[in-house]
Parts: sequence; C-alpha cells; structure tokens
Amino acid sequence: MRIARIAAIDVDPQRTFTPDCPDELPVPEGNQLGSALNAQAALADVRVLTKDAHPANAVWVVDDTADMLQPLSYKNADLTWVKHAVPGTKGFETIDDLPPVTEYDYVVWKGVEPDLHPYGACFHDIEEKLSTGLIEWLHSQEVETVIVGGLATDYCVKTTAIQLKKRGQFDVIVNLAACRGIHPQTVAAACDEMLDVGIKLVDSQLALRCLVPR
Repeated sequence: MRIARIAAIDVDPQRTFTPDCPDELPVPEGNQLGSALNAQAALADVRVLTKDAHPANAVWVVDDTADMLQPLSYKNADLTWVKHAVPGTKGFETIDDLPPVTEYDYVVWKGVEPDLHPYGACFHDIEEKLSTGLIEWLHSQEVETVIVGGLATDYCVKTTAIQLKKRGQFDVIVNLAACRGIHPQTVAAACDEMLDVGIKLVDSQLALRCLVPR
C-alpha cells in the first residue's frame, strides 16, 4: 500500500524577522520558533527551508520604517520595506536551534533580484510565472501533505501555504504554534484567507499530530 509522504517547510526563520535585528523587521518571539519547527519536522519525511535573500539596493528599500508599506508600481515588488535579510548580514542568518542549511532536503532563496520581492516560496515573482521548483520537487518526492511554519504568518507563511494548496494541490496544514505574525489584525485576516481555500490550521503540537496521516 502506498504511503502518503509528508514535507515540513520552515518559512523564512531568519533573524531579520526577530528581535535580534530591531532595525529590520522584528516579529515578537520570532527567535523562539526553533523547537516548534524541529518538532513539526519530526513528523515529516522531508524538510524544506526558505530564506529571504535580498540585495541592499533593492528597488523597494526605504530608510525609515515610517515609509514602509507604501504601494509601488513594479509588477513584482508591490510595497516598500526597510532593508532586511541581506546575505552576509546577521539578519540573513537562521534562528537558533535549526539545522545547518546543508541538512535540509531542499532550500529556496527568495527575492535575490533587486526588482523582485516575492512572499511565497513557490515562485520567484509575485505574478507567479517563474517557479522556484519547490512544487515540482515536492511532487517528485511523492509528497501529499505539507506542514508549514515560520515567519511571518500574515505574509510569507500565508502566501506560501496558499500557493502550495492552490497551485500544488497539496493537503496543507499551517502549524500556528510554529509561526509568529506581524500584527494581530493581519494575522486574523491571513488565517481567514487560508481557511477559505481549504488549508487546515492547528495551534498545538498535539493537534498537529492528530492531523498528520501516520
């Protein structure tokens, strides 16, 4: 009998989205997710890491947080953000307790081009024309269920989960115990969006274990 394989995805668990980097995009408690991400990975057959990898001269960069979230006219960079997740900086590093990058089964680096600022891990562009290969790789591994955790719930976690569900046709579980978000209102809206497309949300390791088809 064929057994459905499971993937765990660590979405952007980087210091740039934690209090470790207060001048970037700090998410409260973002640096405390290592054990929860490791616990969800223990339920999976393969483990994926995604990382923002943004150039310092990106077209969406602004110097002041007060100037963030302003709309842009670029096709694949929709909002302004302060500089973050620049390779070689502290913000690019993953948070404590996670394995080295070489111990993951698949890695996606996002937003390398200066005029691309994707949120989801499945496409290099917001228009979703240029695949990162993640969906195709998961299918090649015969994955049917994907567990998603990471940072931040209301942006990259949400978009990645929706892409996996709608474009990849996977059974997607978002492990809220292994996520943190930027703002309660946008987190609530993101959860509604995910539920609307059939994504399952769980808020504890126990609830996750009850859902995972083992």
